[in-house]
Amino acid sequence: MVPDNPIRSEREFQDILRRLELALDASQIGVWEHDLDRNVISWDAQMHRLYRTGRSSGPVATAVWADAIHPDDRLRAEGEFDAAVAERGQYNSEFRIIWPNGEIRYIRSRAHFYVSDEGRPSFIGAEWDVTADVLLNDEAARQRSVAEARALALEESNARIEYAAEHDYLTGLPNRRLFDSRLAELAEMPDVATLAVLHLDLDQFKQINDSHGHTAGDAVLRAAALRIEAAIPETAMAARIGGDEFVIVLVNFGGMAALNRMAKDVQRRLKKKVRFGQELLQSGASIGISWSANRGEANLLAESDIALYQAKASGRDRIEFFSQQLKDDLMSKRRLAEELTLALESGDIVPFYQLQFDARTREIVGIEALARWKHPERGILAPGTFLKVADEYNLSAELDATILRRVLADRRSWERHGAKVPHIAVNISGQRLYDPLLVDDLVALKIAPNSIVFELIETIFLDDCDDELLQRVDRIKQMGIEIEIDDFGSGHASLIGLVRLRPTRLKIDRQLVDEIDTSEEQRRVVKSIVEIAKALDVGVIAEGVETEAHAAVLADLGCETLQGFALSHPASAAEVSGVFARLAAKAARGRL
Repeated sequence: MVPDNPIRSEREFQDILRRLELALDASQIGVWEHDLDRNVISWDAQMHRLYRTGRSSGPVATAVWADAIHPDDRLRAEGEFDAAVAERGQYNSEFRIIWPNGEIRYIRSRAHFYVSDEGRPSFIGAEWDVTADVLLNDEAARQRSVAEARALALEESNARIEYAAEHDYLTGLPNRRLFDSRLAELAEMPDVATLAVLHLDLDQFKQINDSHGHTAGDAVLRAAALRIEAAIPETAMAARIGGDEFVIVLVNFGGMAALNRMAKDVQRRLKKKVRFGQELLQSGASIGISWSANRGEANLLAESDIALYQAKASGRDRIEFFSQQLKDDLMSKRRLAEELTLALESGDIVPFYQLQFDARTREIVGIEALARWKHPERGILAPGTFLKVADEYNLSAELDATILRRVLADRRSWERHGAKVPHIAVNISGQRLYDPLLVDDLVALKIAPNSIVFELIETIFLDDCDDELLQRVDRIKQMGIEIEIDDFGSGHASLIGLVRLRPTRLKIDRQLVDEIDTSEEQRRVVKSIVEIAKALDVGVIAEGVETEAHAAVLADLGCETLQGFALSHPASAAEVSGVFARLAAKAARGRL
């Protein structure tokens, strides 16, 4: 075997060394050797460039390396090297160094334990600058942190949005959306045997808002929410579903007796006064209750709403349980309201007229217009059939306006035929009287002065007339429309109310006339009313005059005008036209 050429081998070796140096230079990796016996470090040119020593070769003291390391990393880096020495194994570290100009660089160092042919222990290693990688990783970490923070913020924002979408902003209670969802969930749960819903509406809340402002109303709503939550068990849920309406859903709460006790406790709490500044505000609650063991078959919220409707219709501070009869009655009222709406549109609501007579001469001195419904199937319907429904379904104002227009048309027709028509009284509801557009509507009708009288029912609460309403009444009077108080003596009006309103006449309620010919007590009451009216310069009409005995007693007591079946029945416009024609013919014969 022929040995290799030693000259060529040396040349190849040098060539390999040059390629290695070029590779190291290109990679900017520095090479070092740490002689452990002499504690001296040998650095190549790249190492000197990495540490900015200003030199290109030669050994350096270990202090040069240690002093260049960032103070915060020094102990760790030295400790890792000491550990590698002790184990005579691998050295693996990463640390920061500080250049003479103060710039900080990140260095990664790797080395292996090595024993030379002379037996000297040392570490031979390499180092390279990883600042770009570290900064890139830091930026990536920062971006991840920012992304995570944004994701968390978005999650929190979505949670807030979801919470806001399911909760009432004012009270913090669940709203209608969450309540409906929860009620549907409960209806499907097998361990829920019974469900009950209490539907609450705050009494006198509108008056609190009107008298003290919406801020006071908000205070009452917040207080109501806290009191309702305090009254219910943990398994229950309360919600505000709009305005001053609250609902409570109770799970497996027992029967109607327990529900009634719960409702009374809620009412008791809600009656307590709420402090608002220097004021003490008091409300209360009407409550409708629905209860069912057949969870899937009952619409508990709709049923509780029906019961609440009945509680409110029956007066304040009432509790009503849902029943099928209630539902049937409500459906009947709704159908009637729908029919009434159509009747108003089609002209089937017409006035009938009852004549009013002078108590002494029996001459016709006035007419009252009474609403009648020409029902296509049931014939002529009296007001008792539909007036209450009109009030409950906010049709009273439209009903009043319809009757007034028909009355004015009938009056013009009678006058064109030569009739001398006295004033005609038409009812005006509180709903119509409080309409801010009323005066403008009346002006548009061009009502002749002293031709129309507005009858205000006594239950409009004369003592509670505010300044705005009184100003509207004064404006109506300035148009030549007189004001009468209807049903006087039914229990609401007062002397103060009469003085403030200053009506032209008041009409004694028919209940006080019914037994006036046999009851000394009723005669004294009517006599007192007549004397009060005369003291205030107010005329008096007695309605419900059913007999001649009634008429005689009322005339003796000082009533000026009489109205009732004993004298005249309500009649259609055509029938009244005939009356005027006969009167005109009689007058003509008298002149002859």
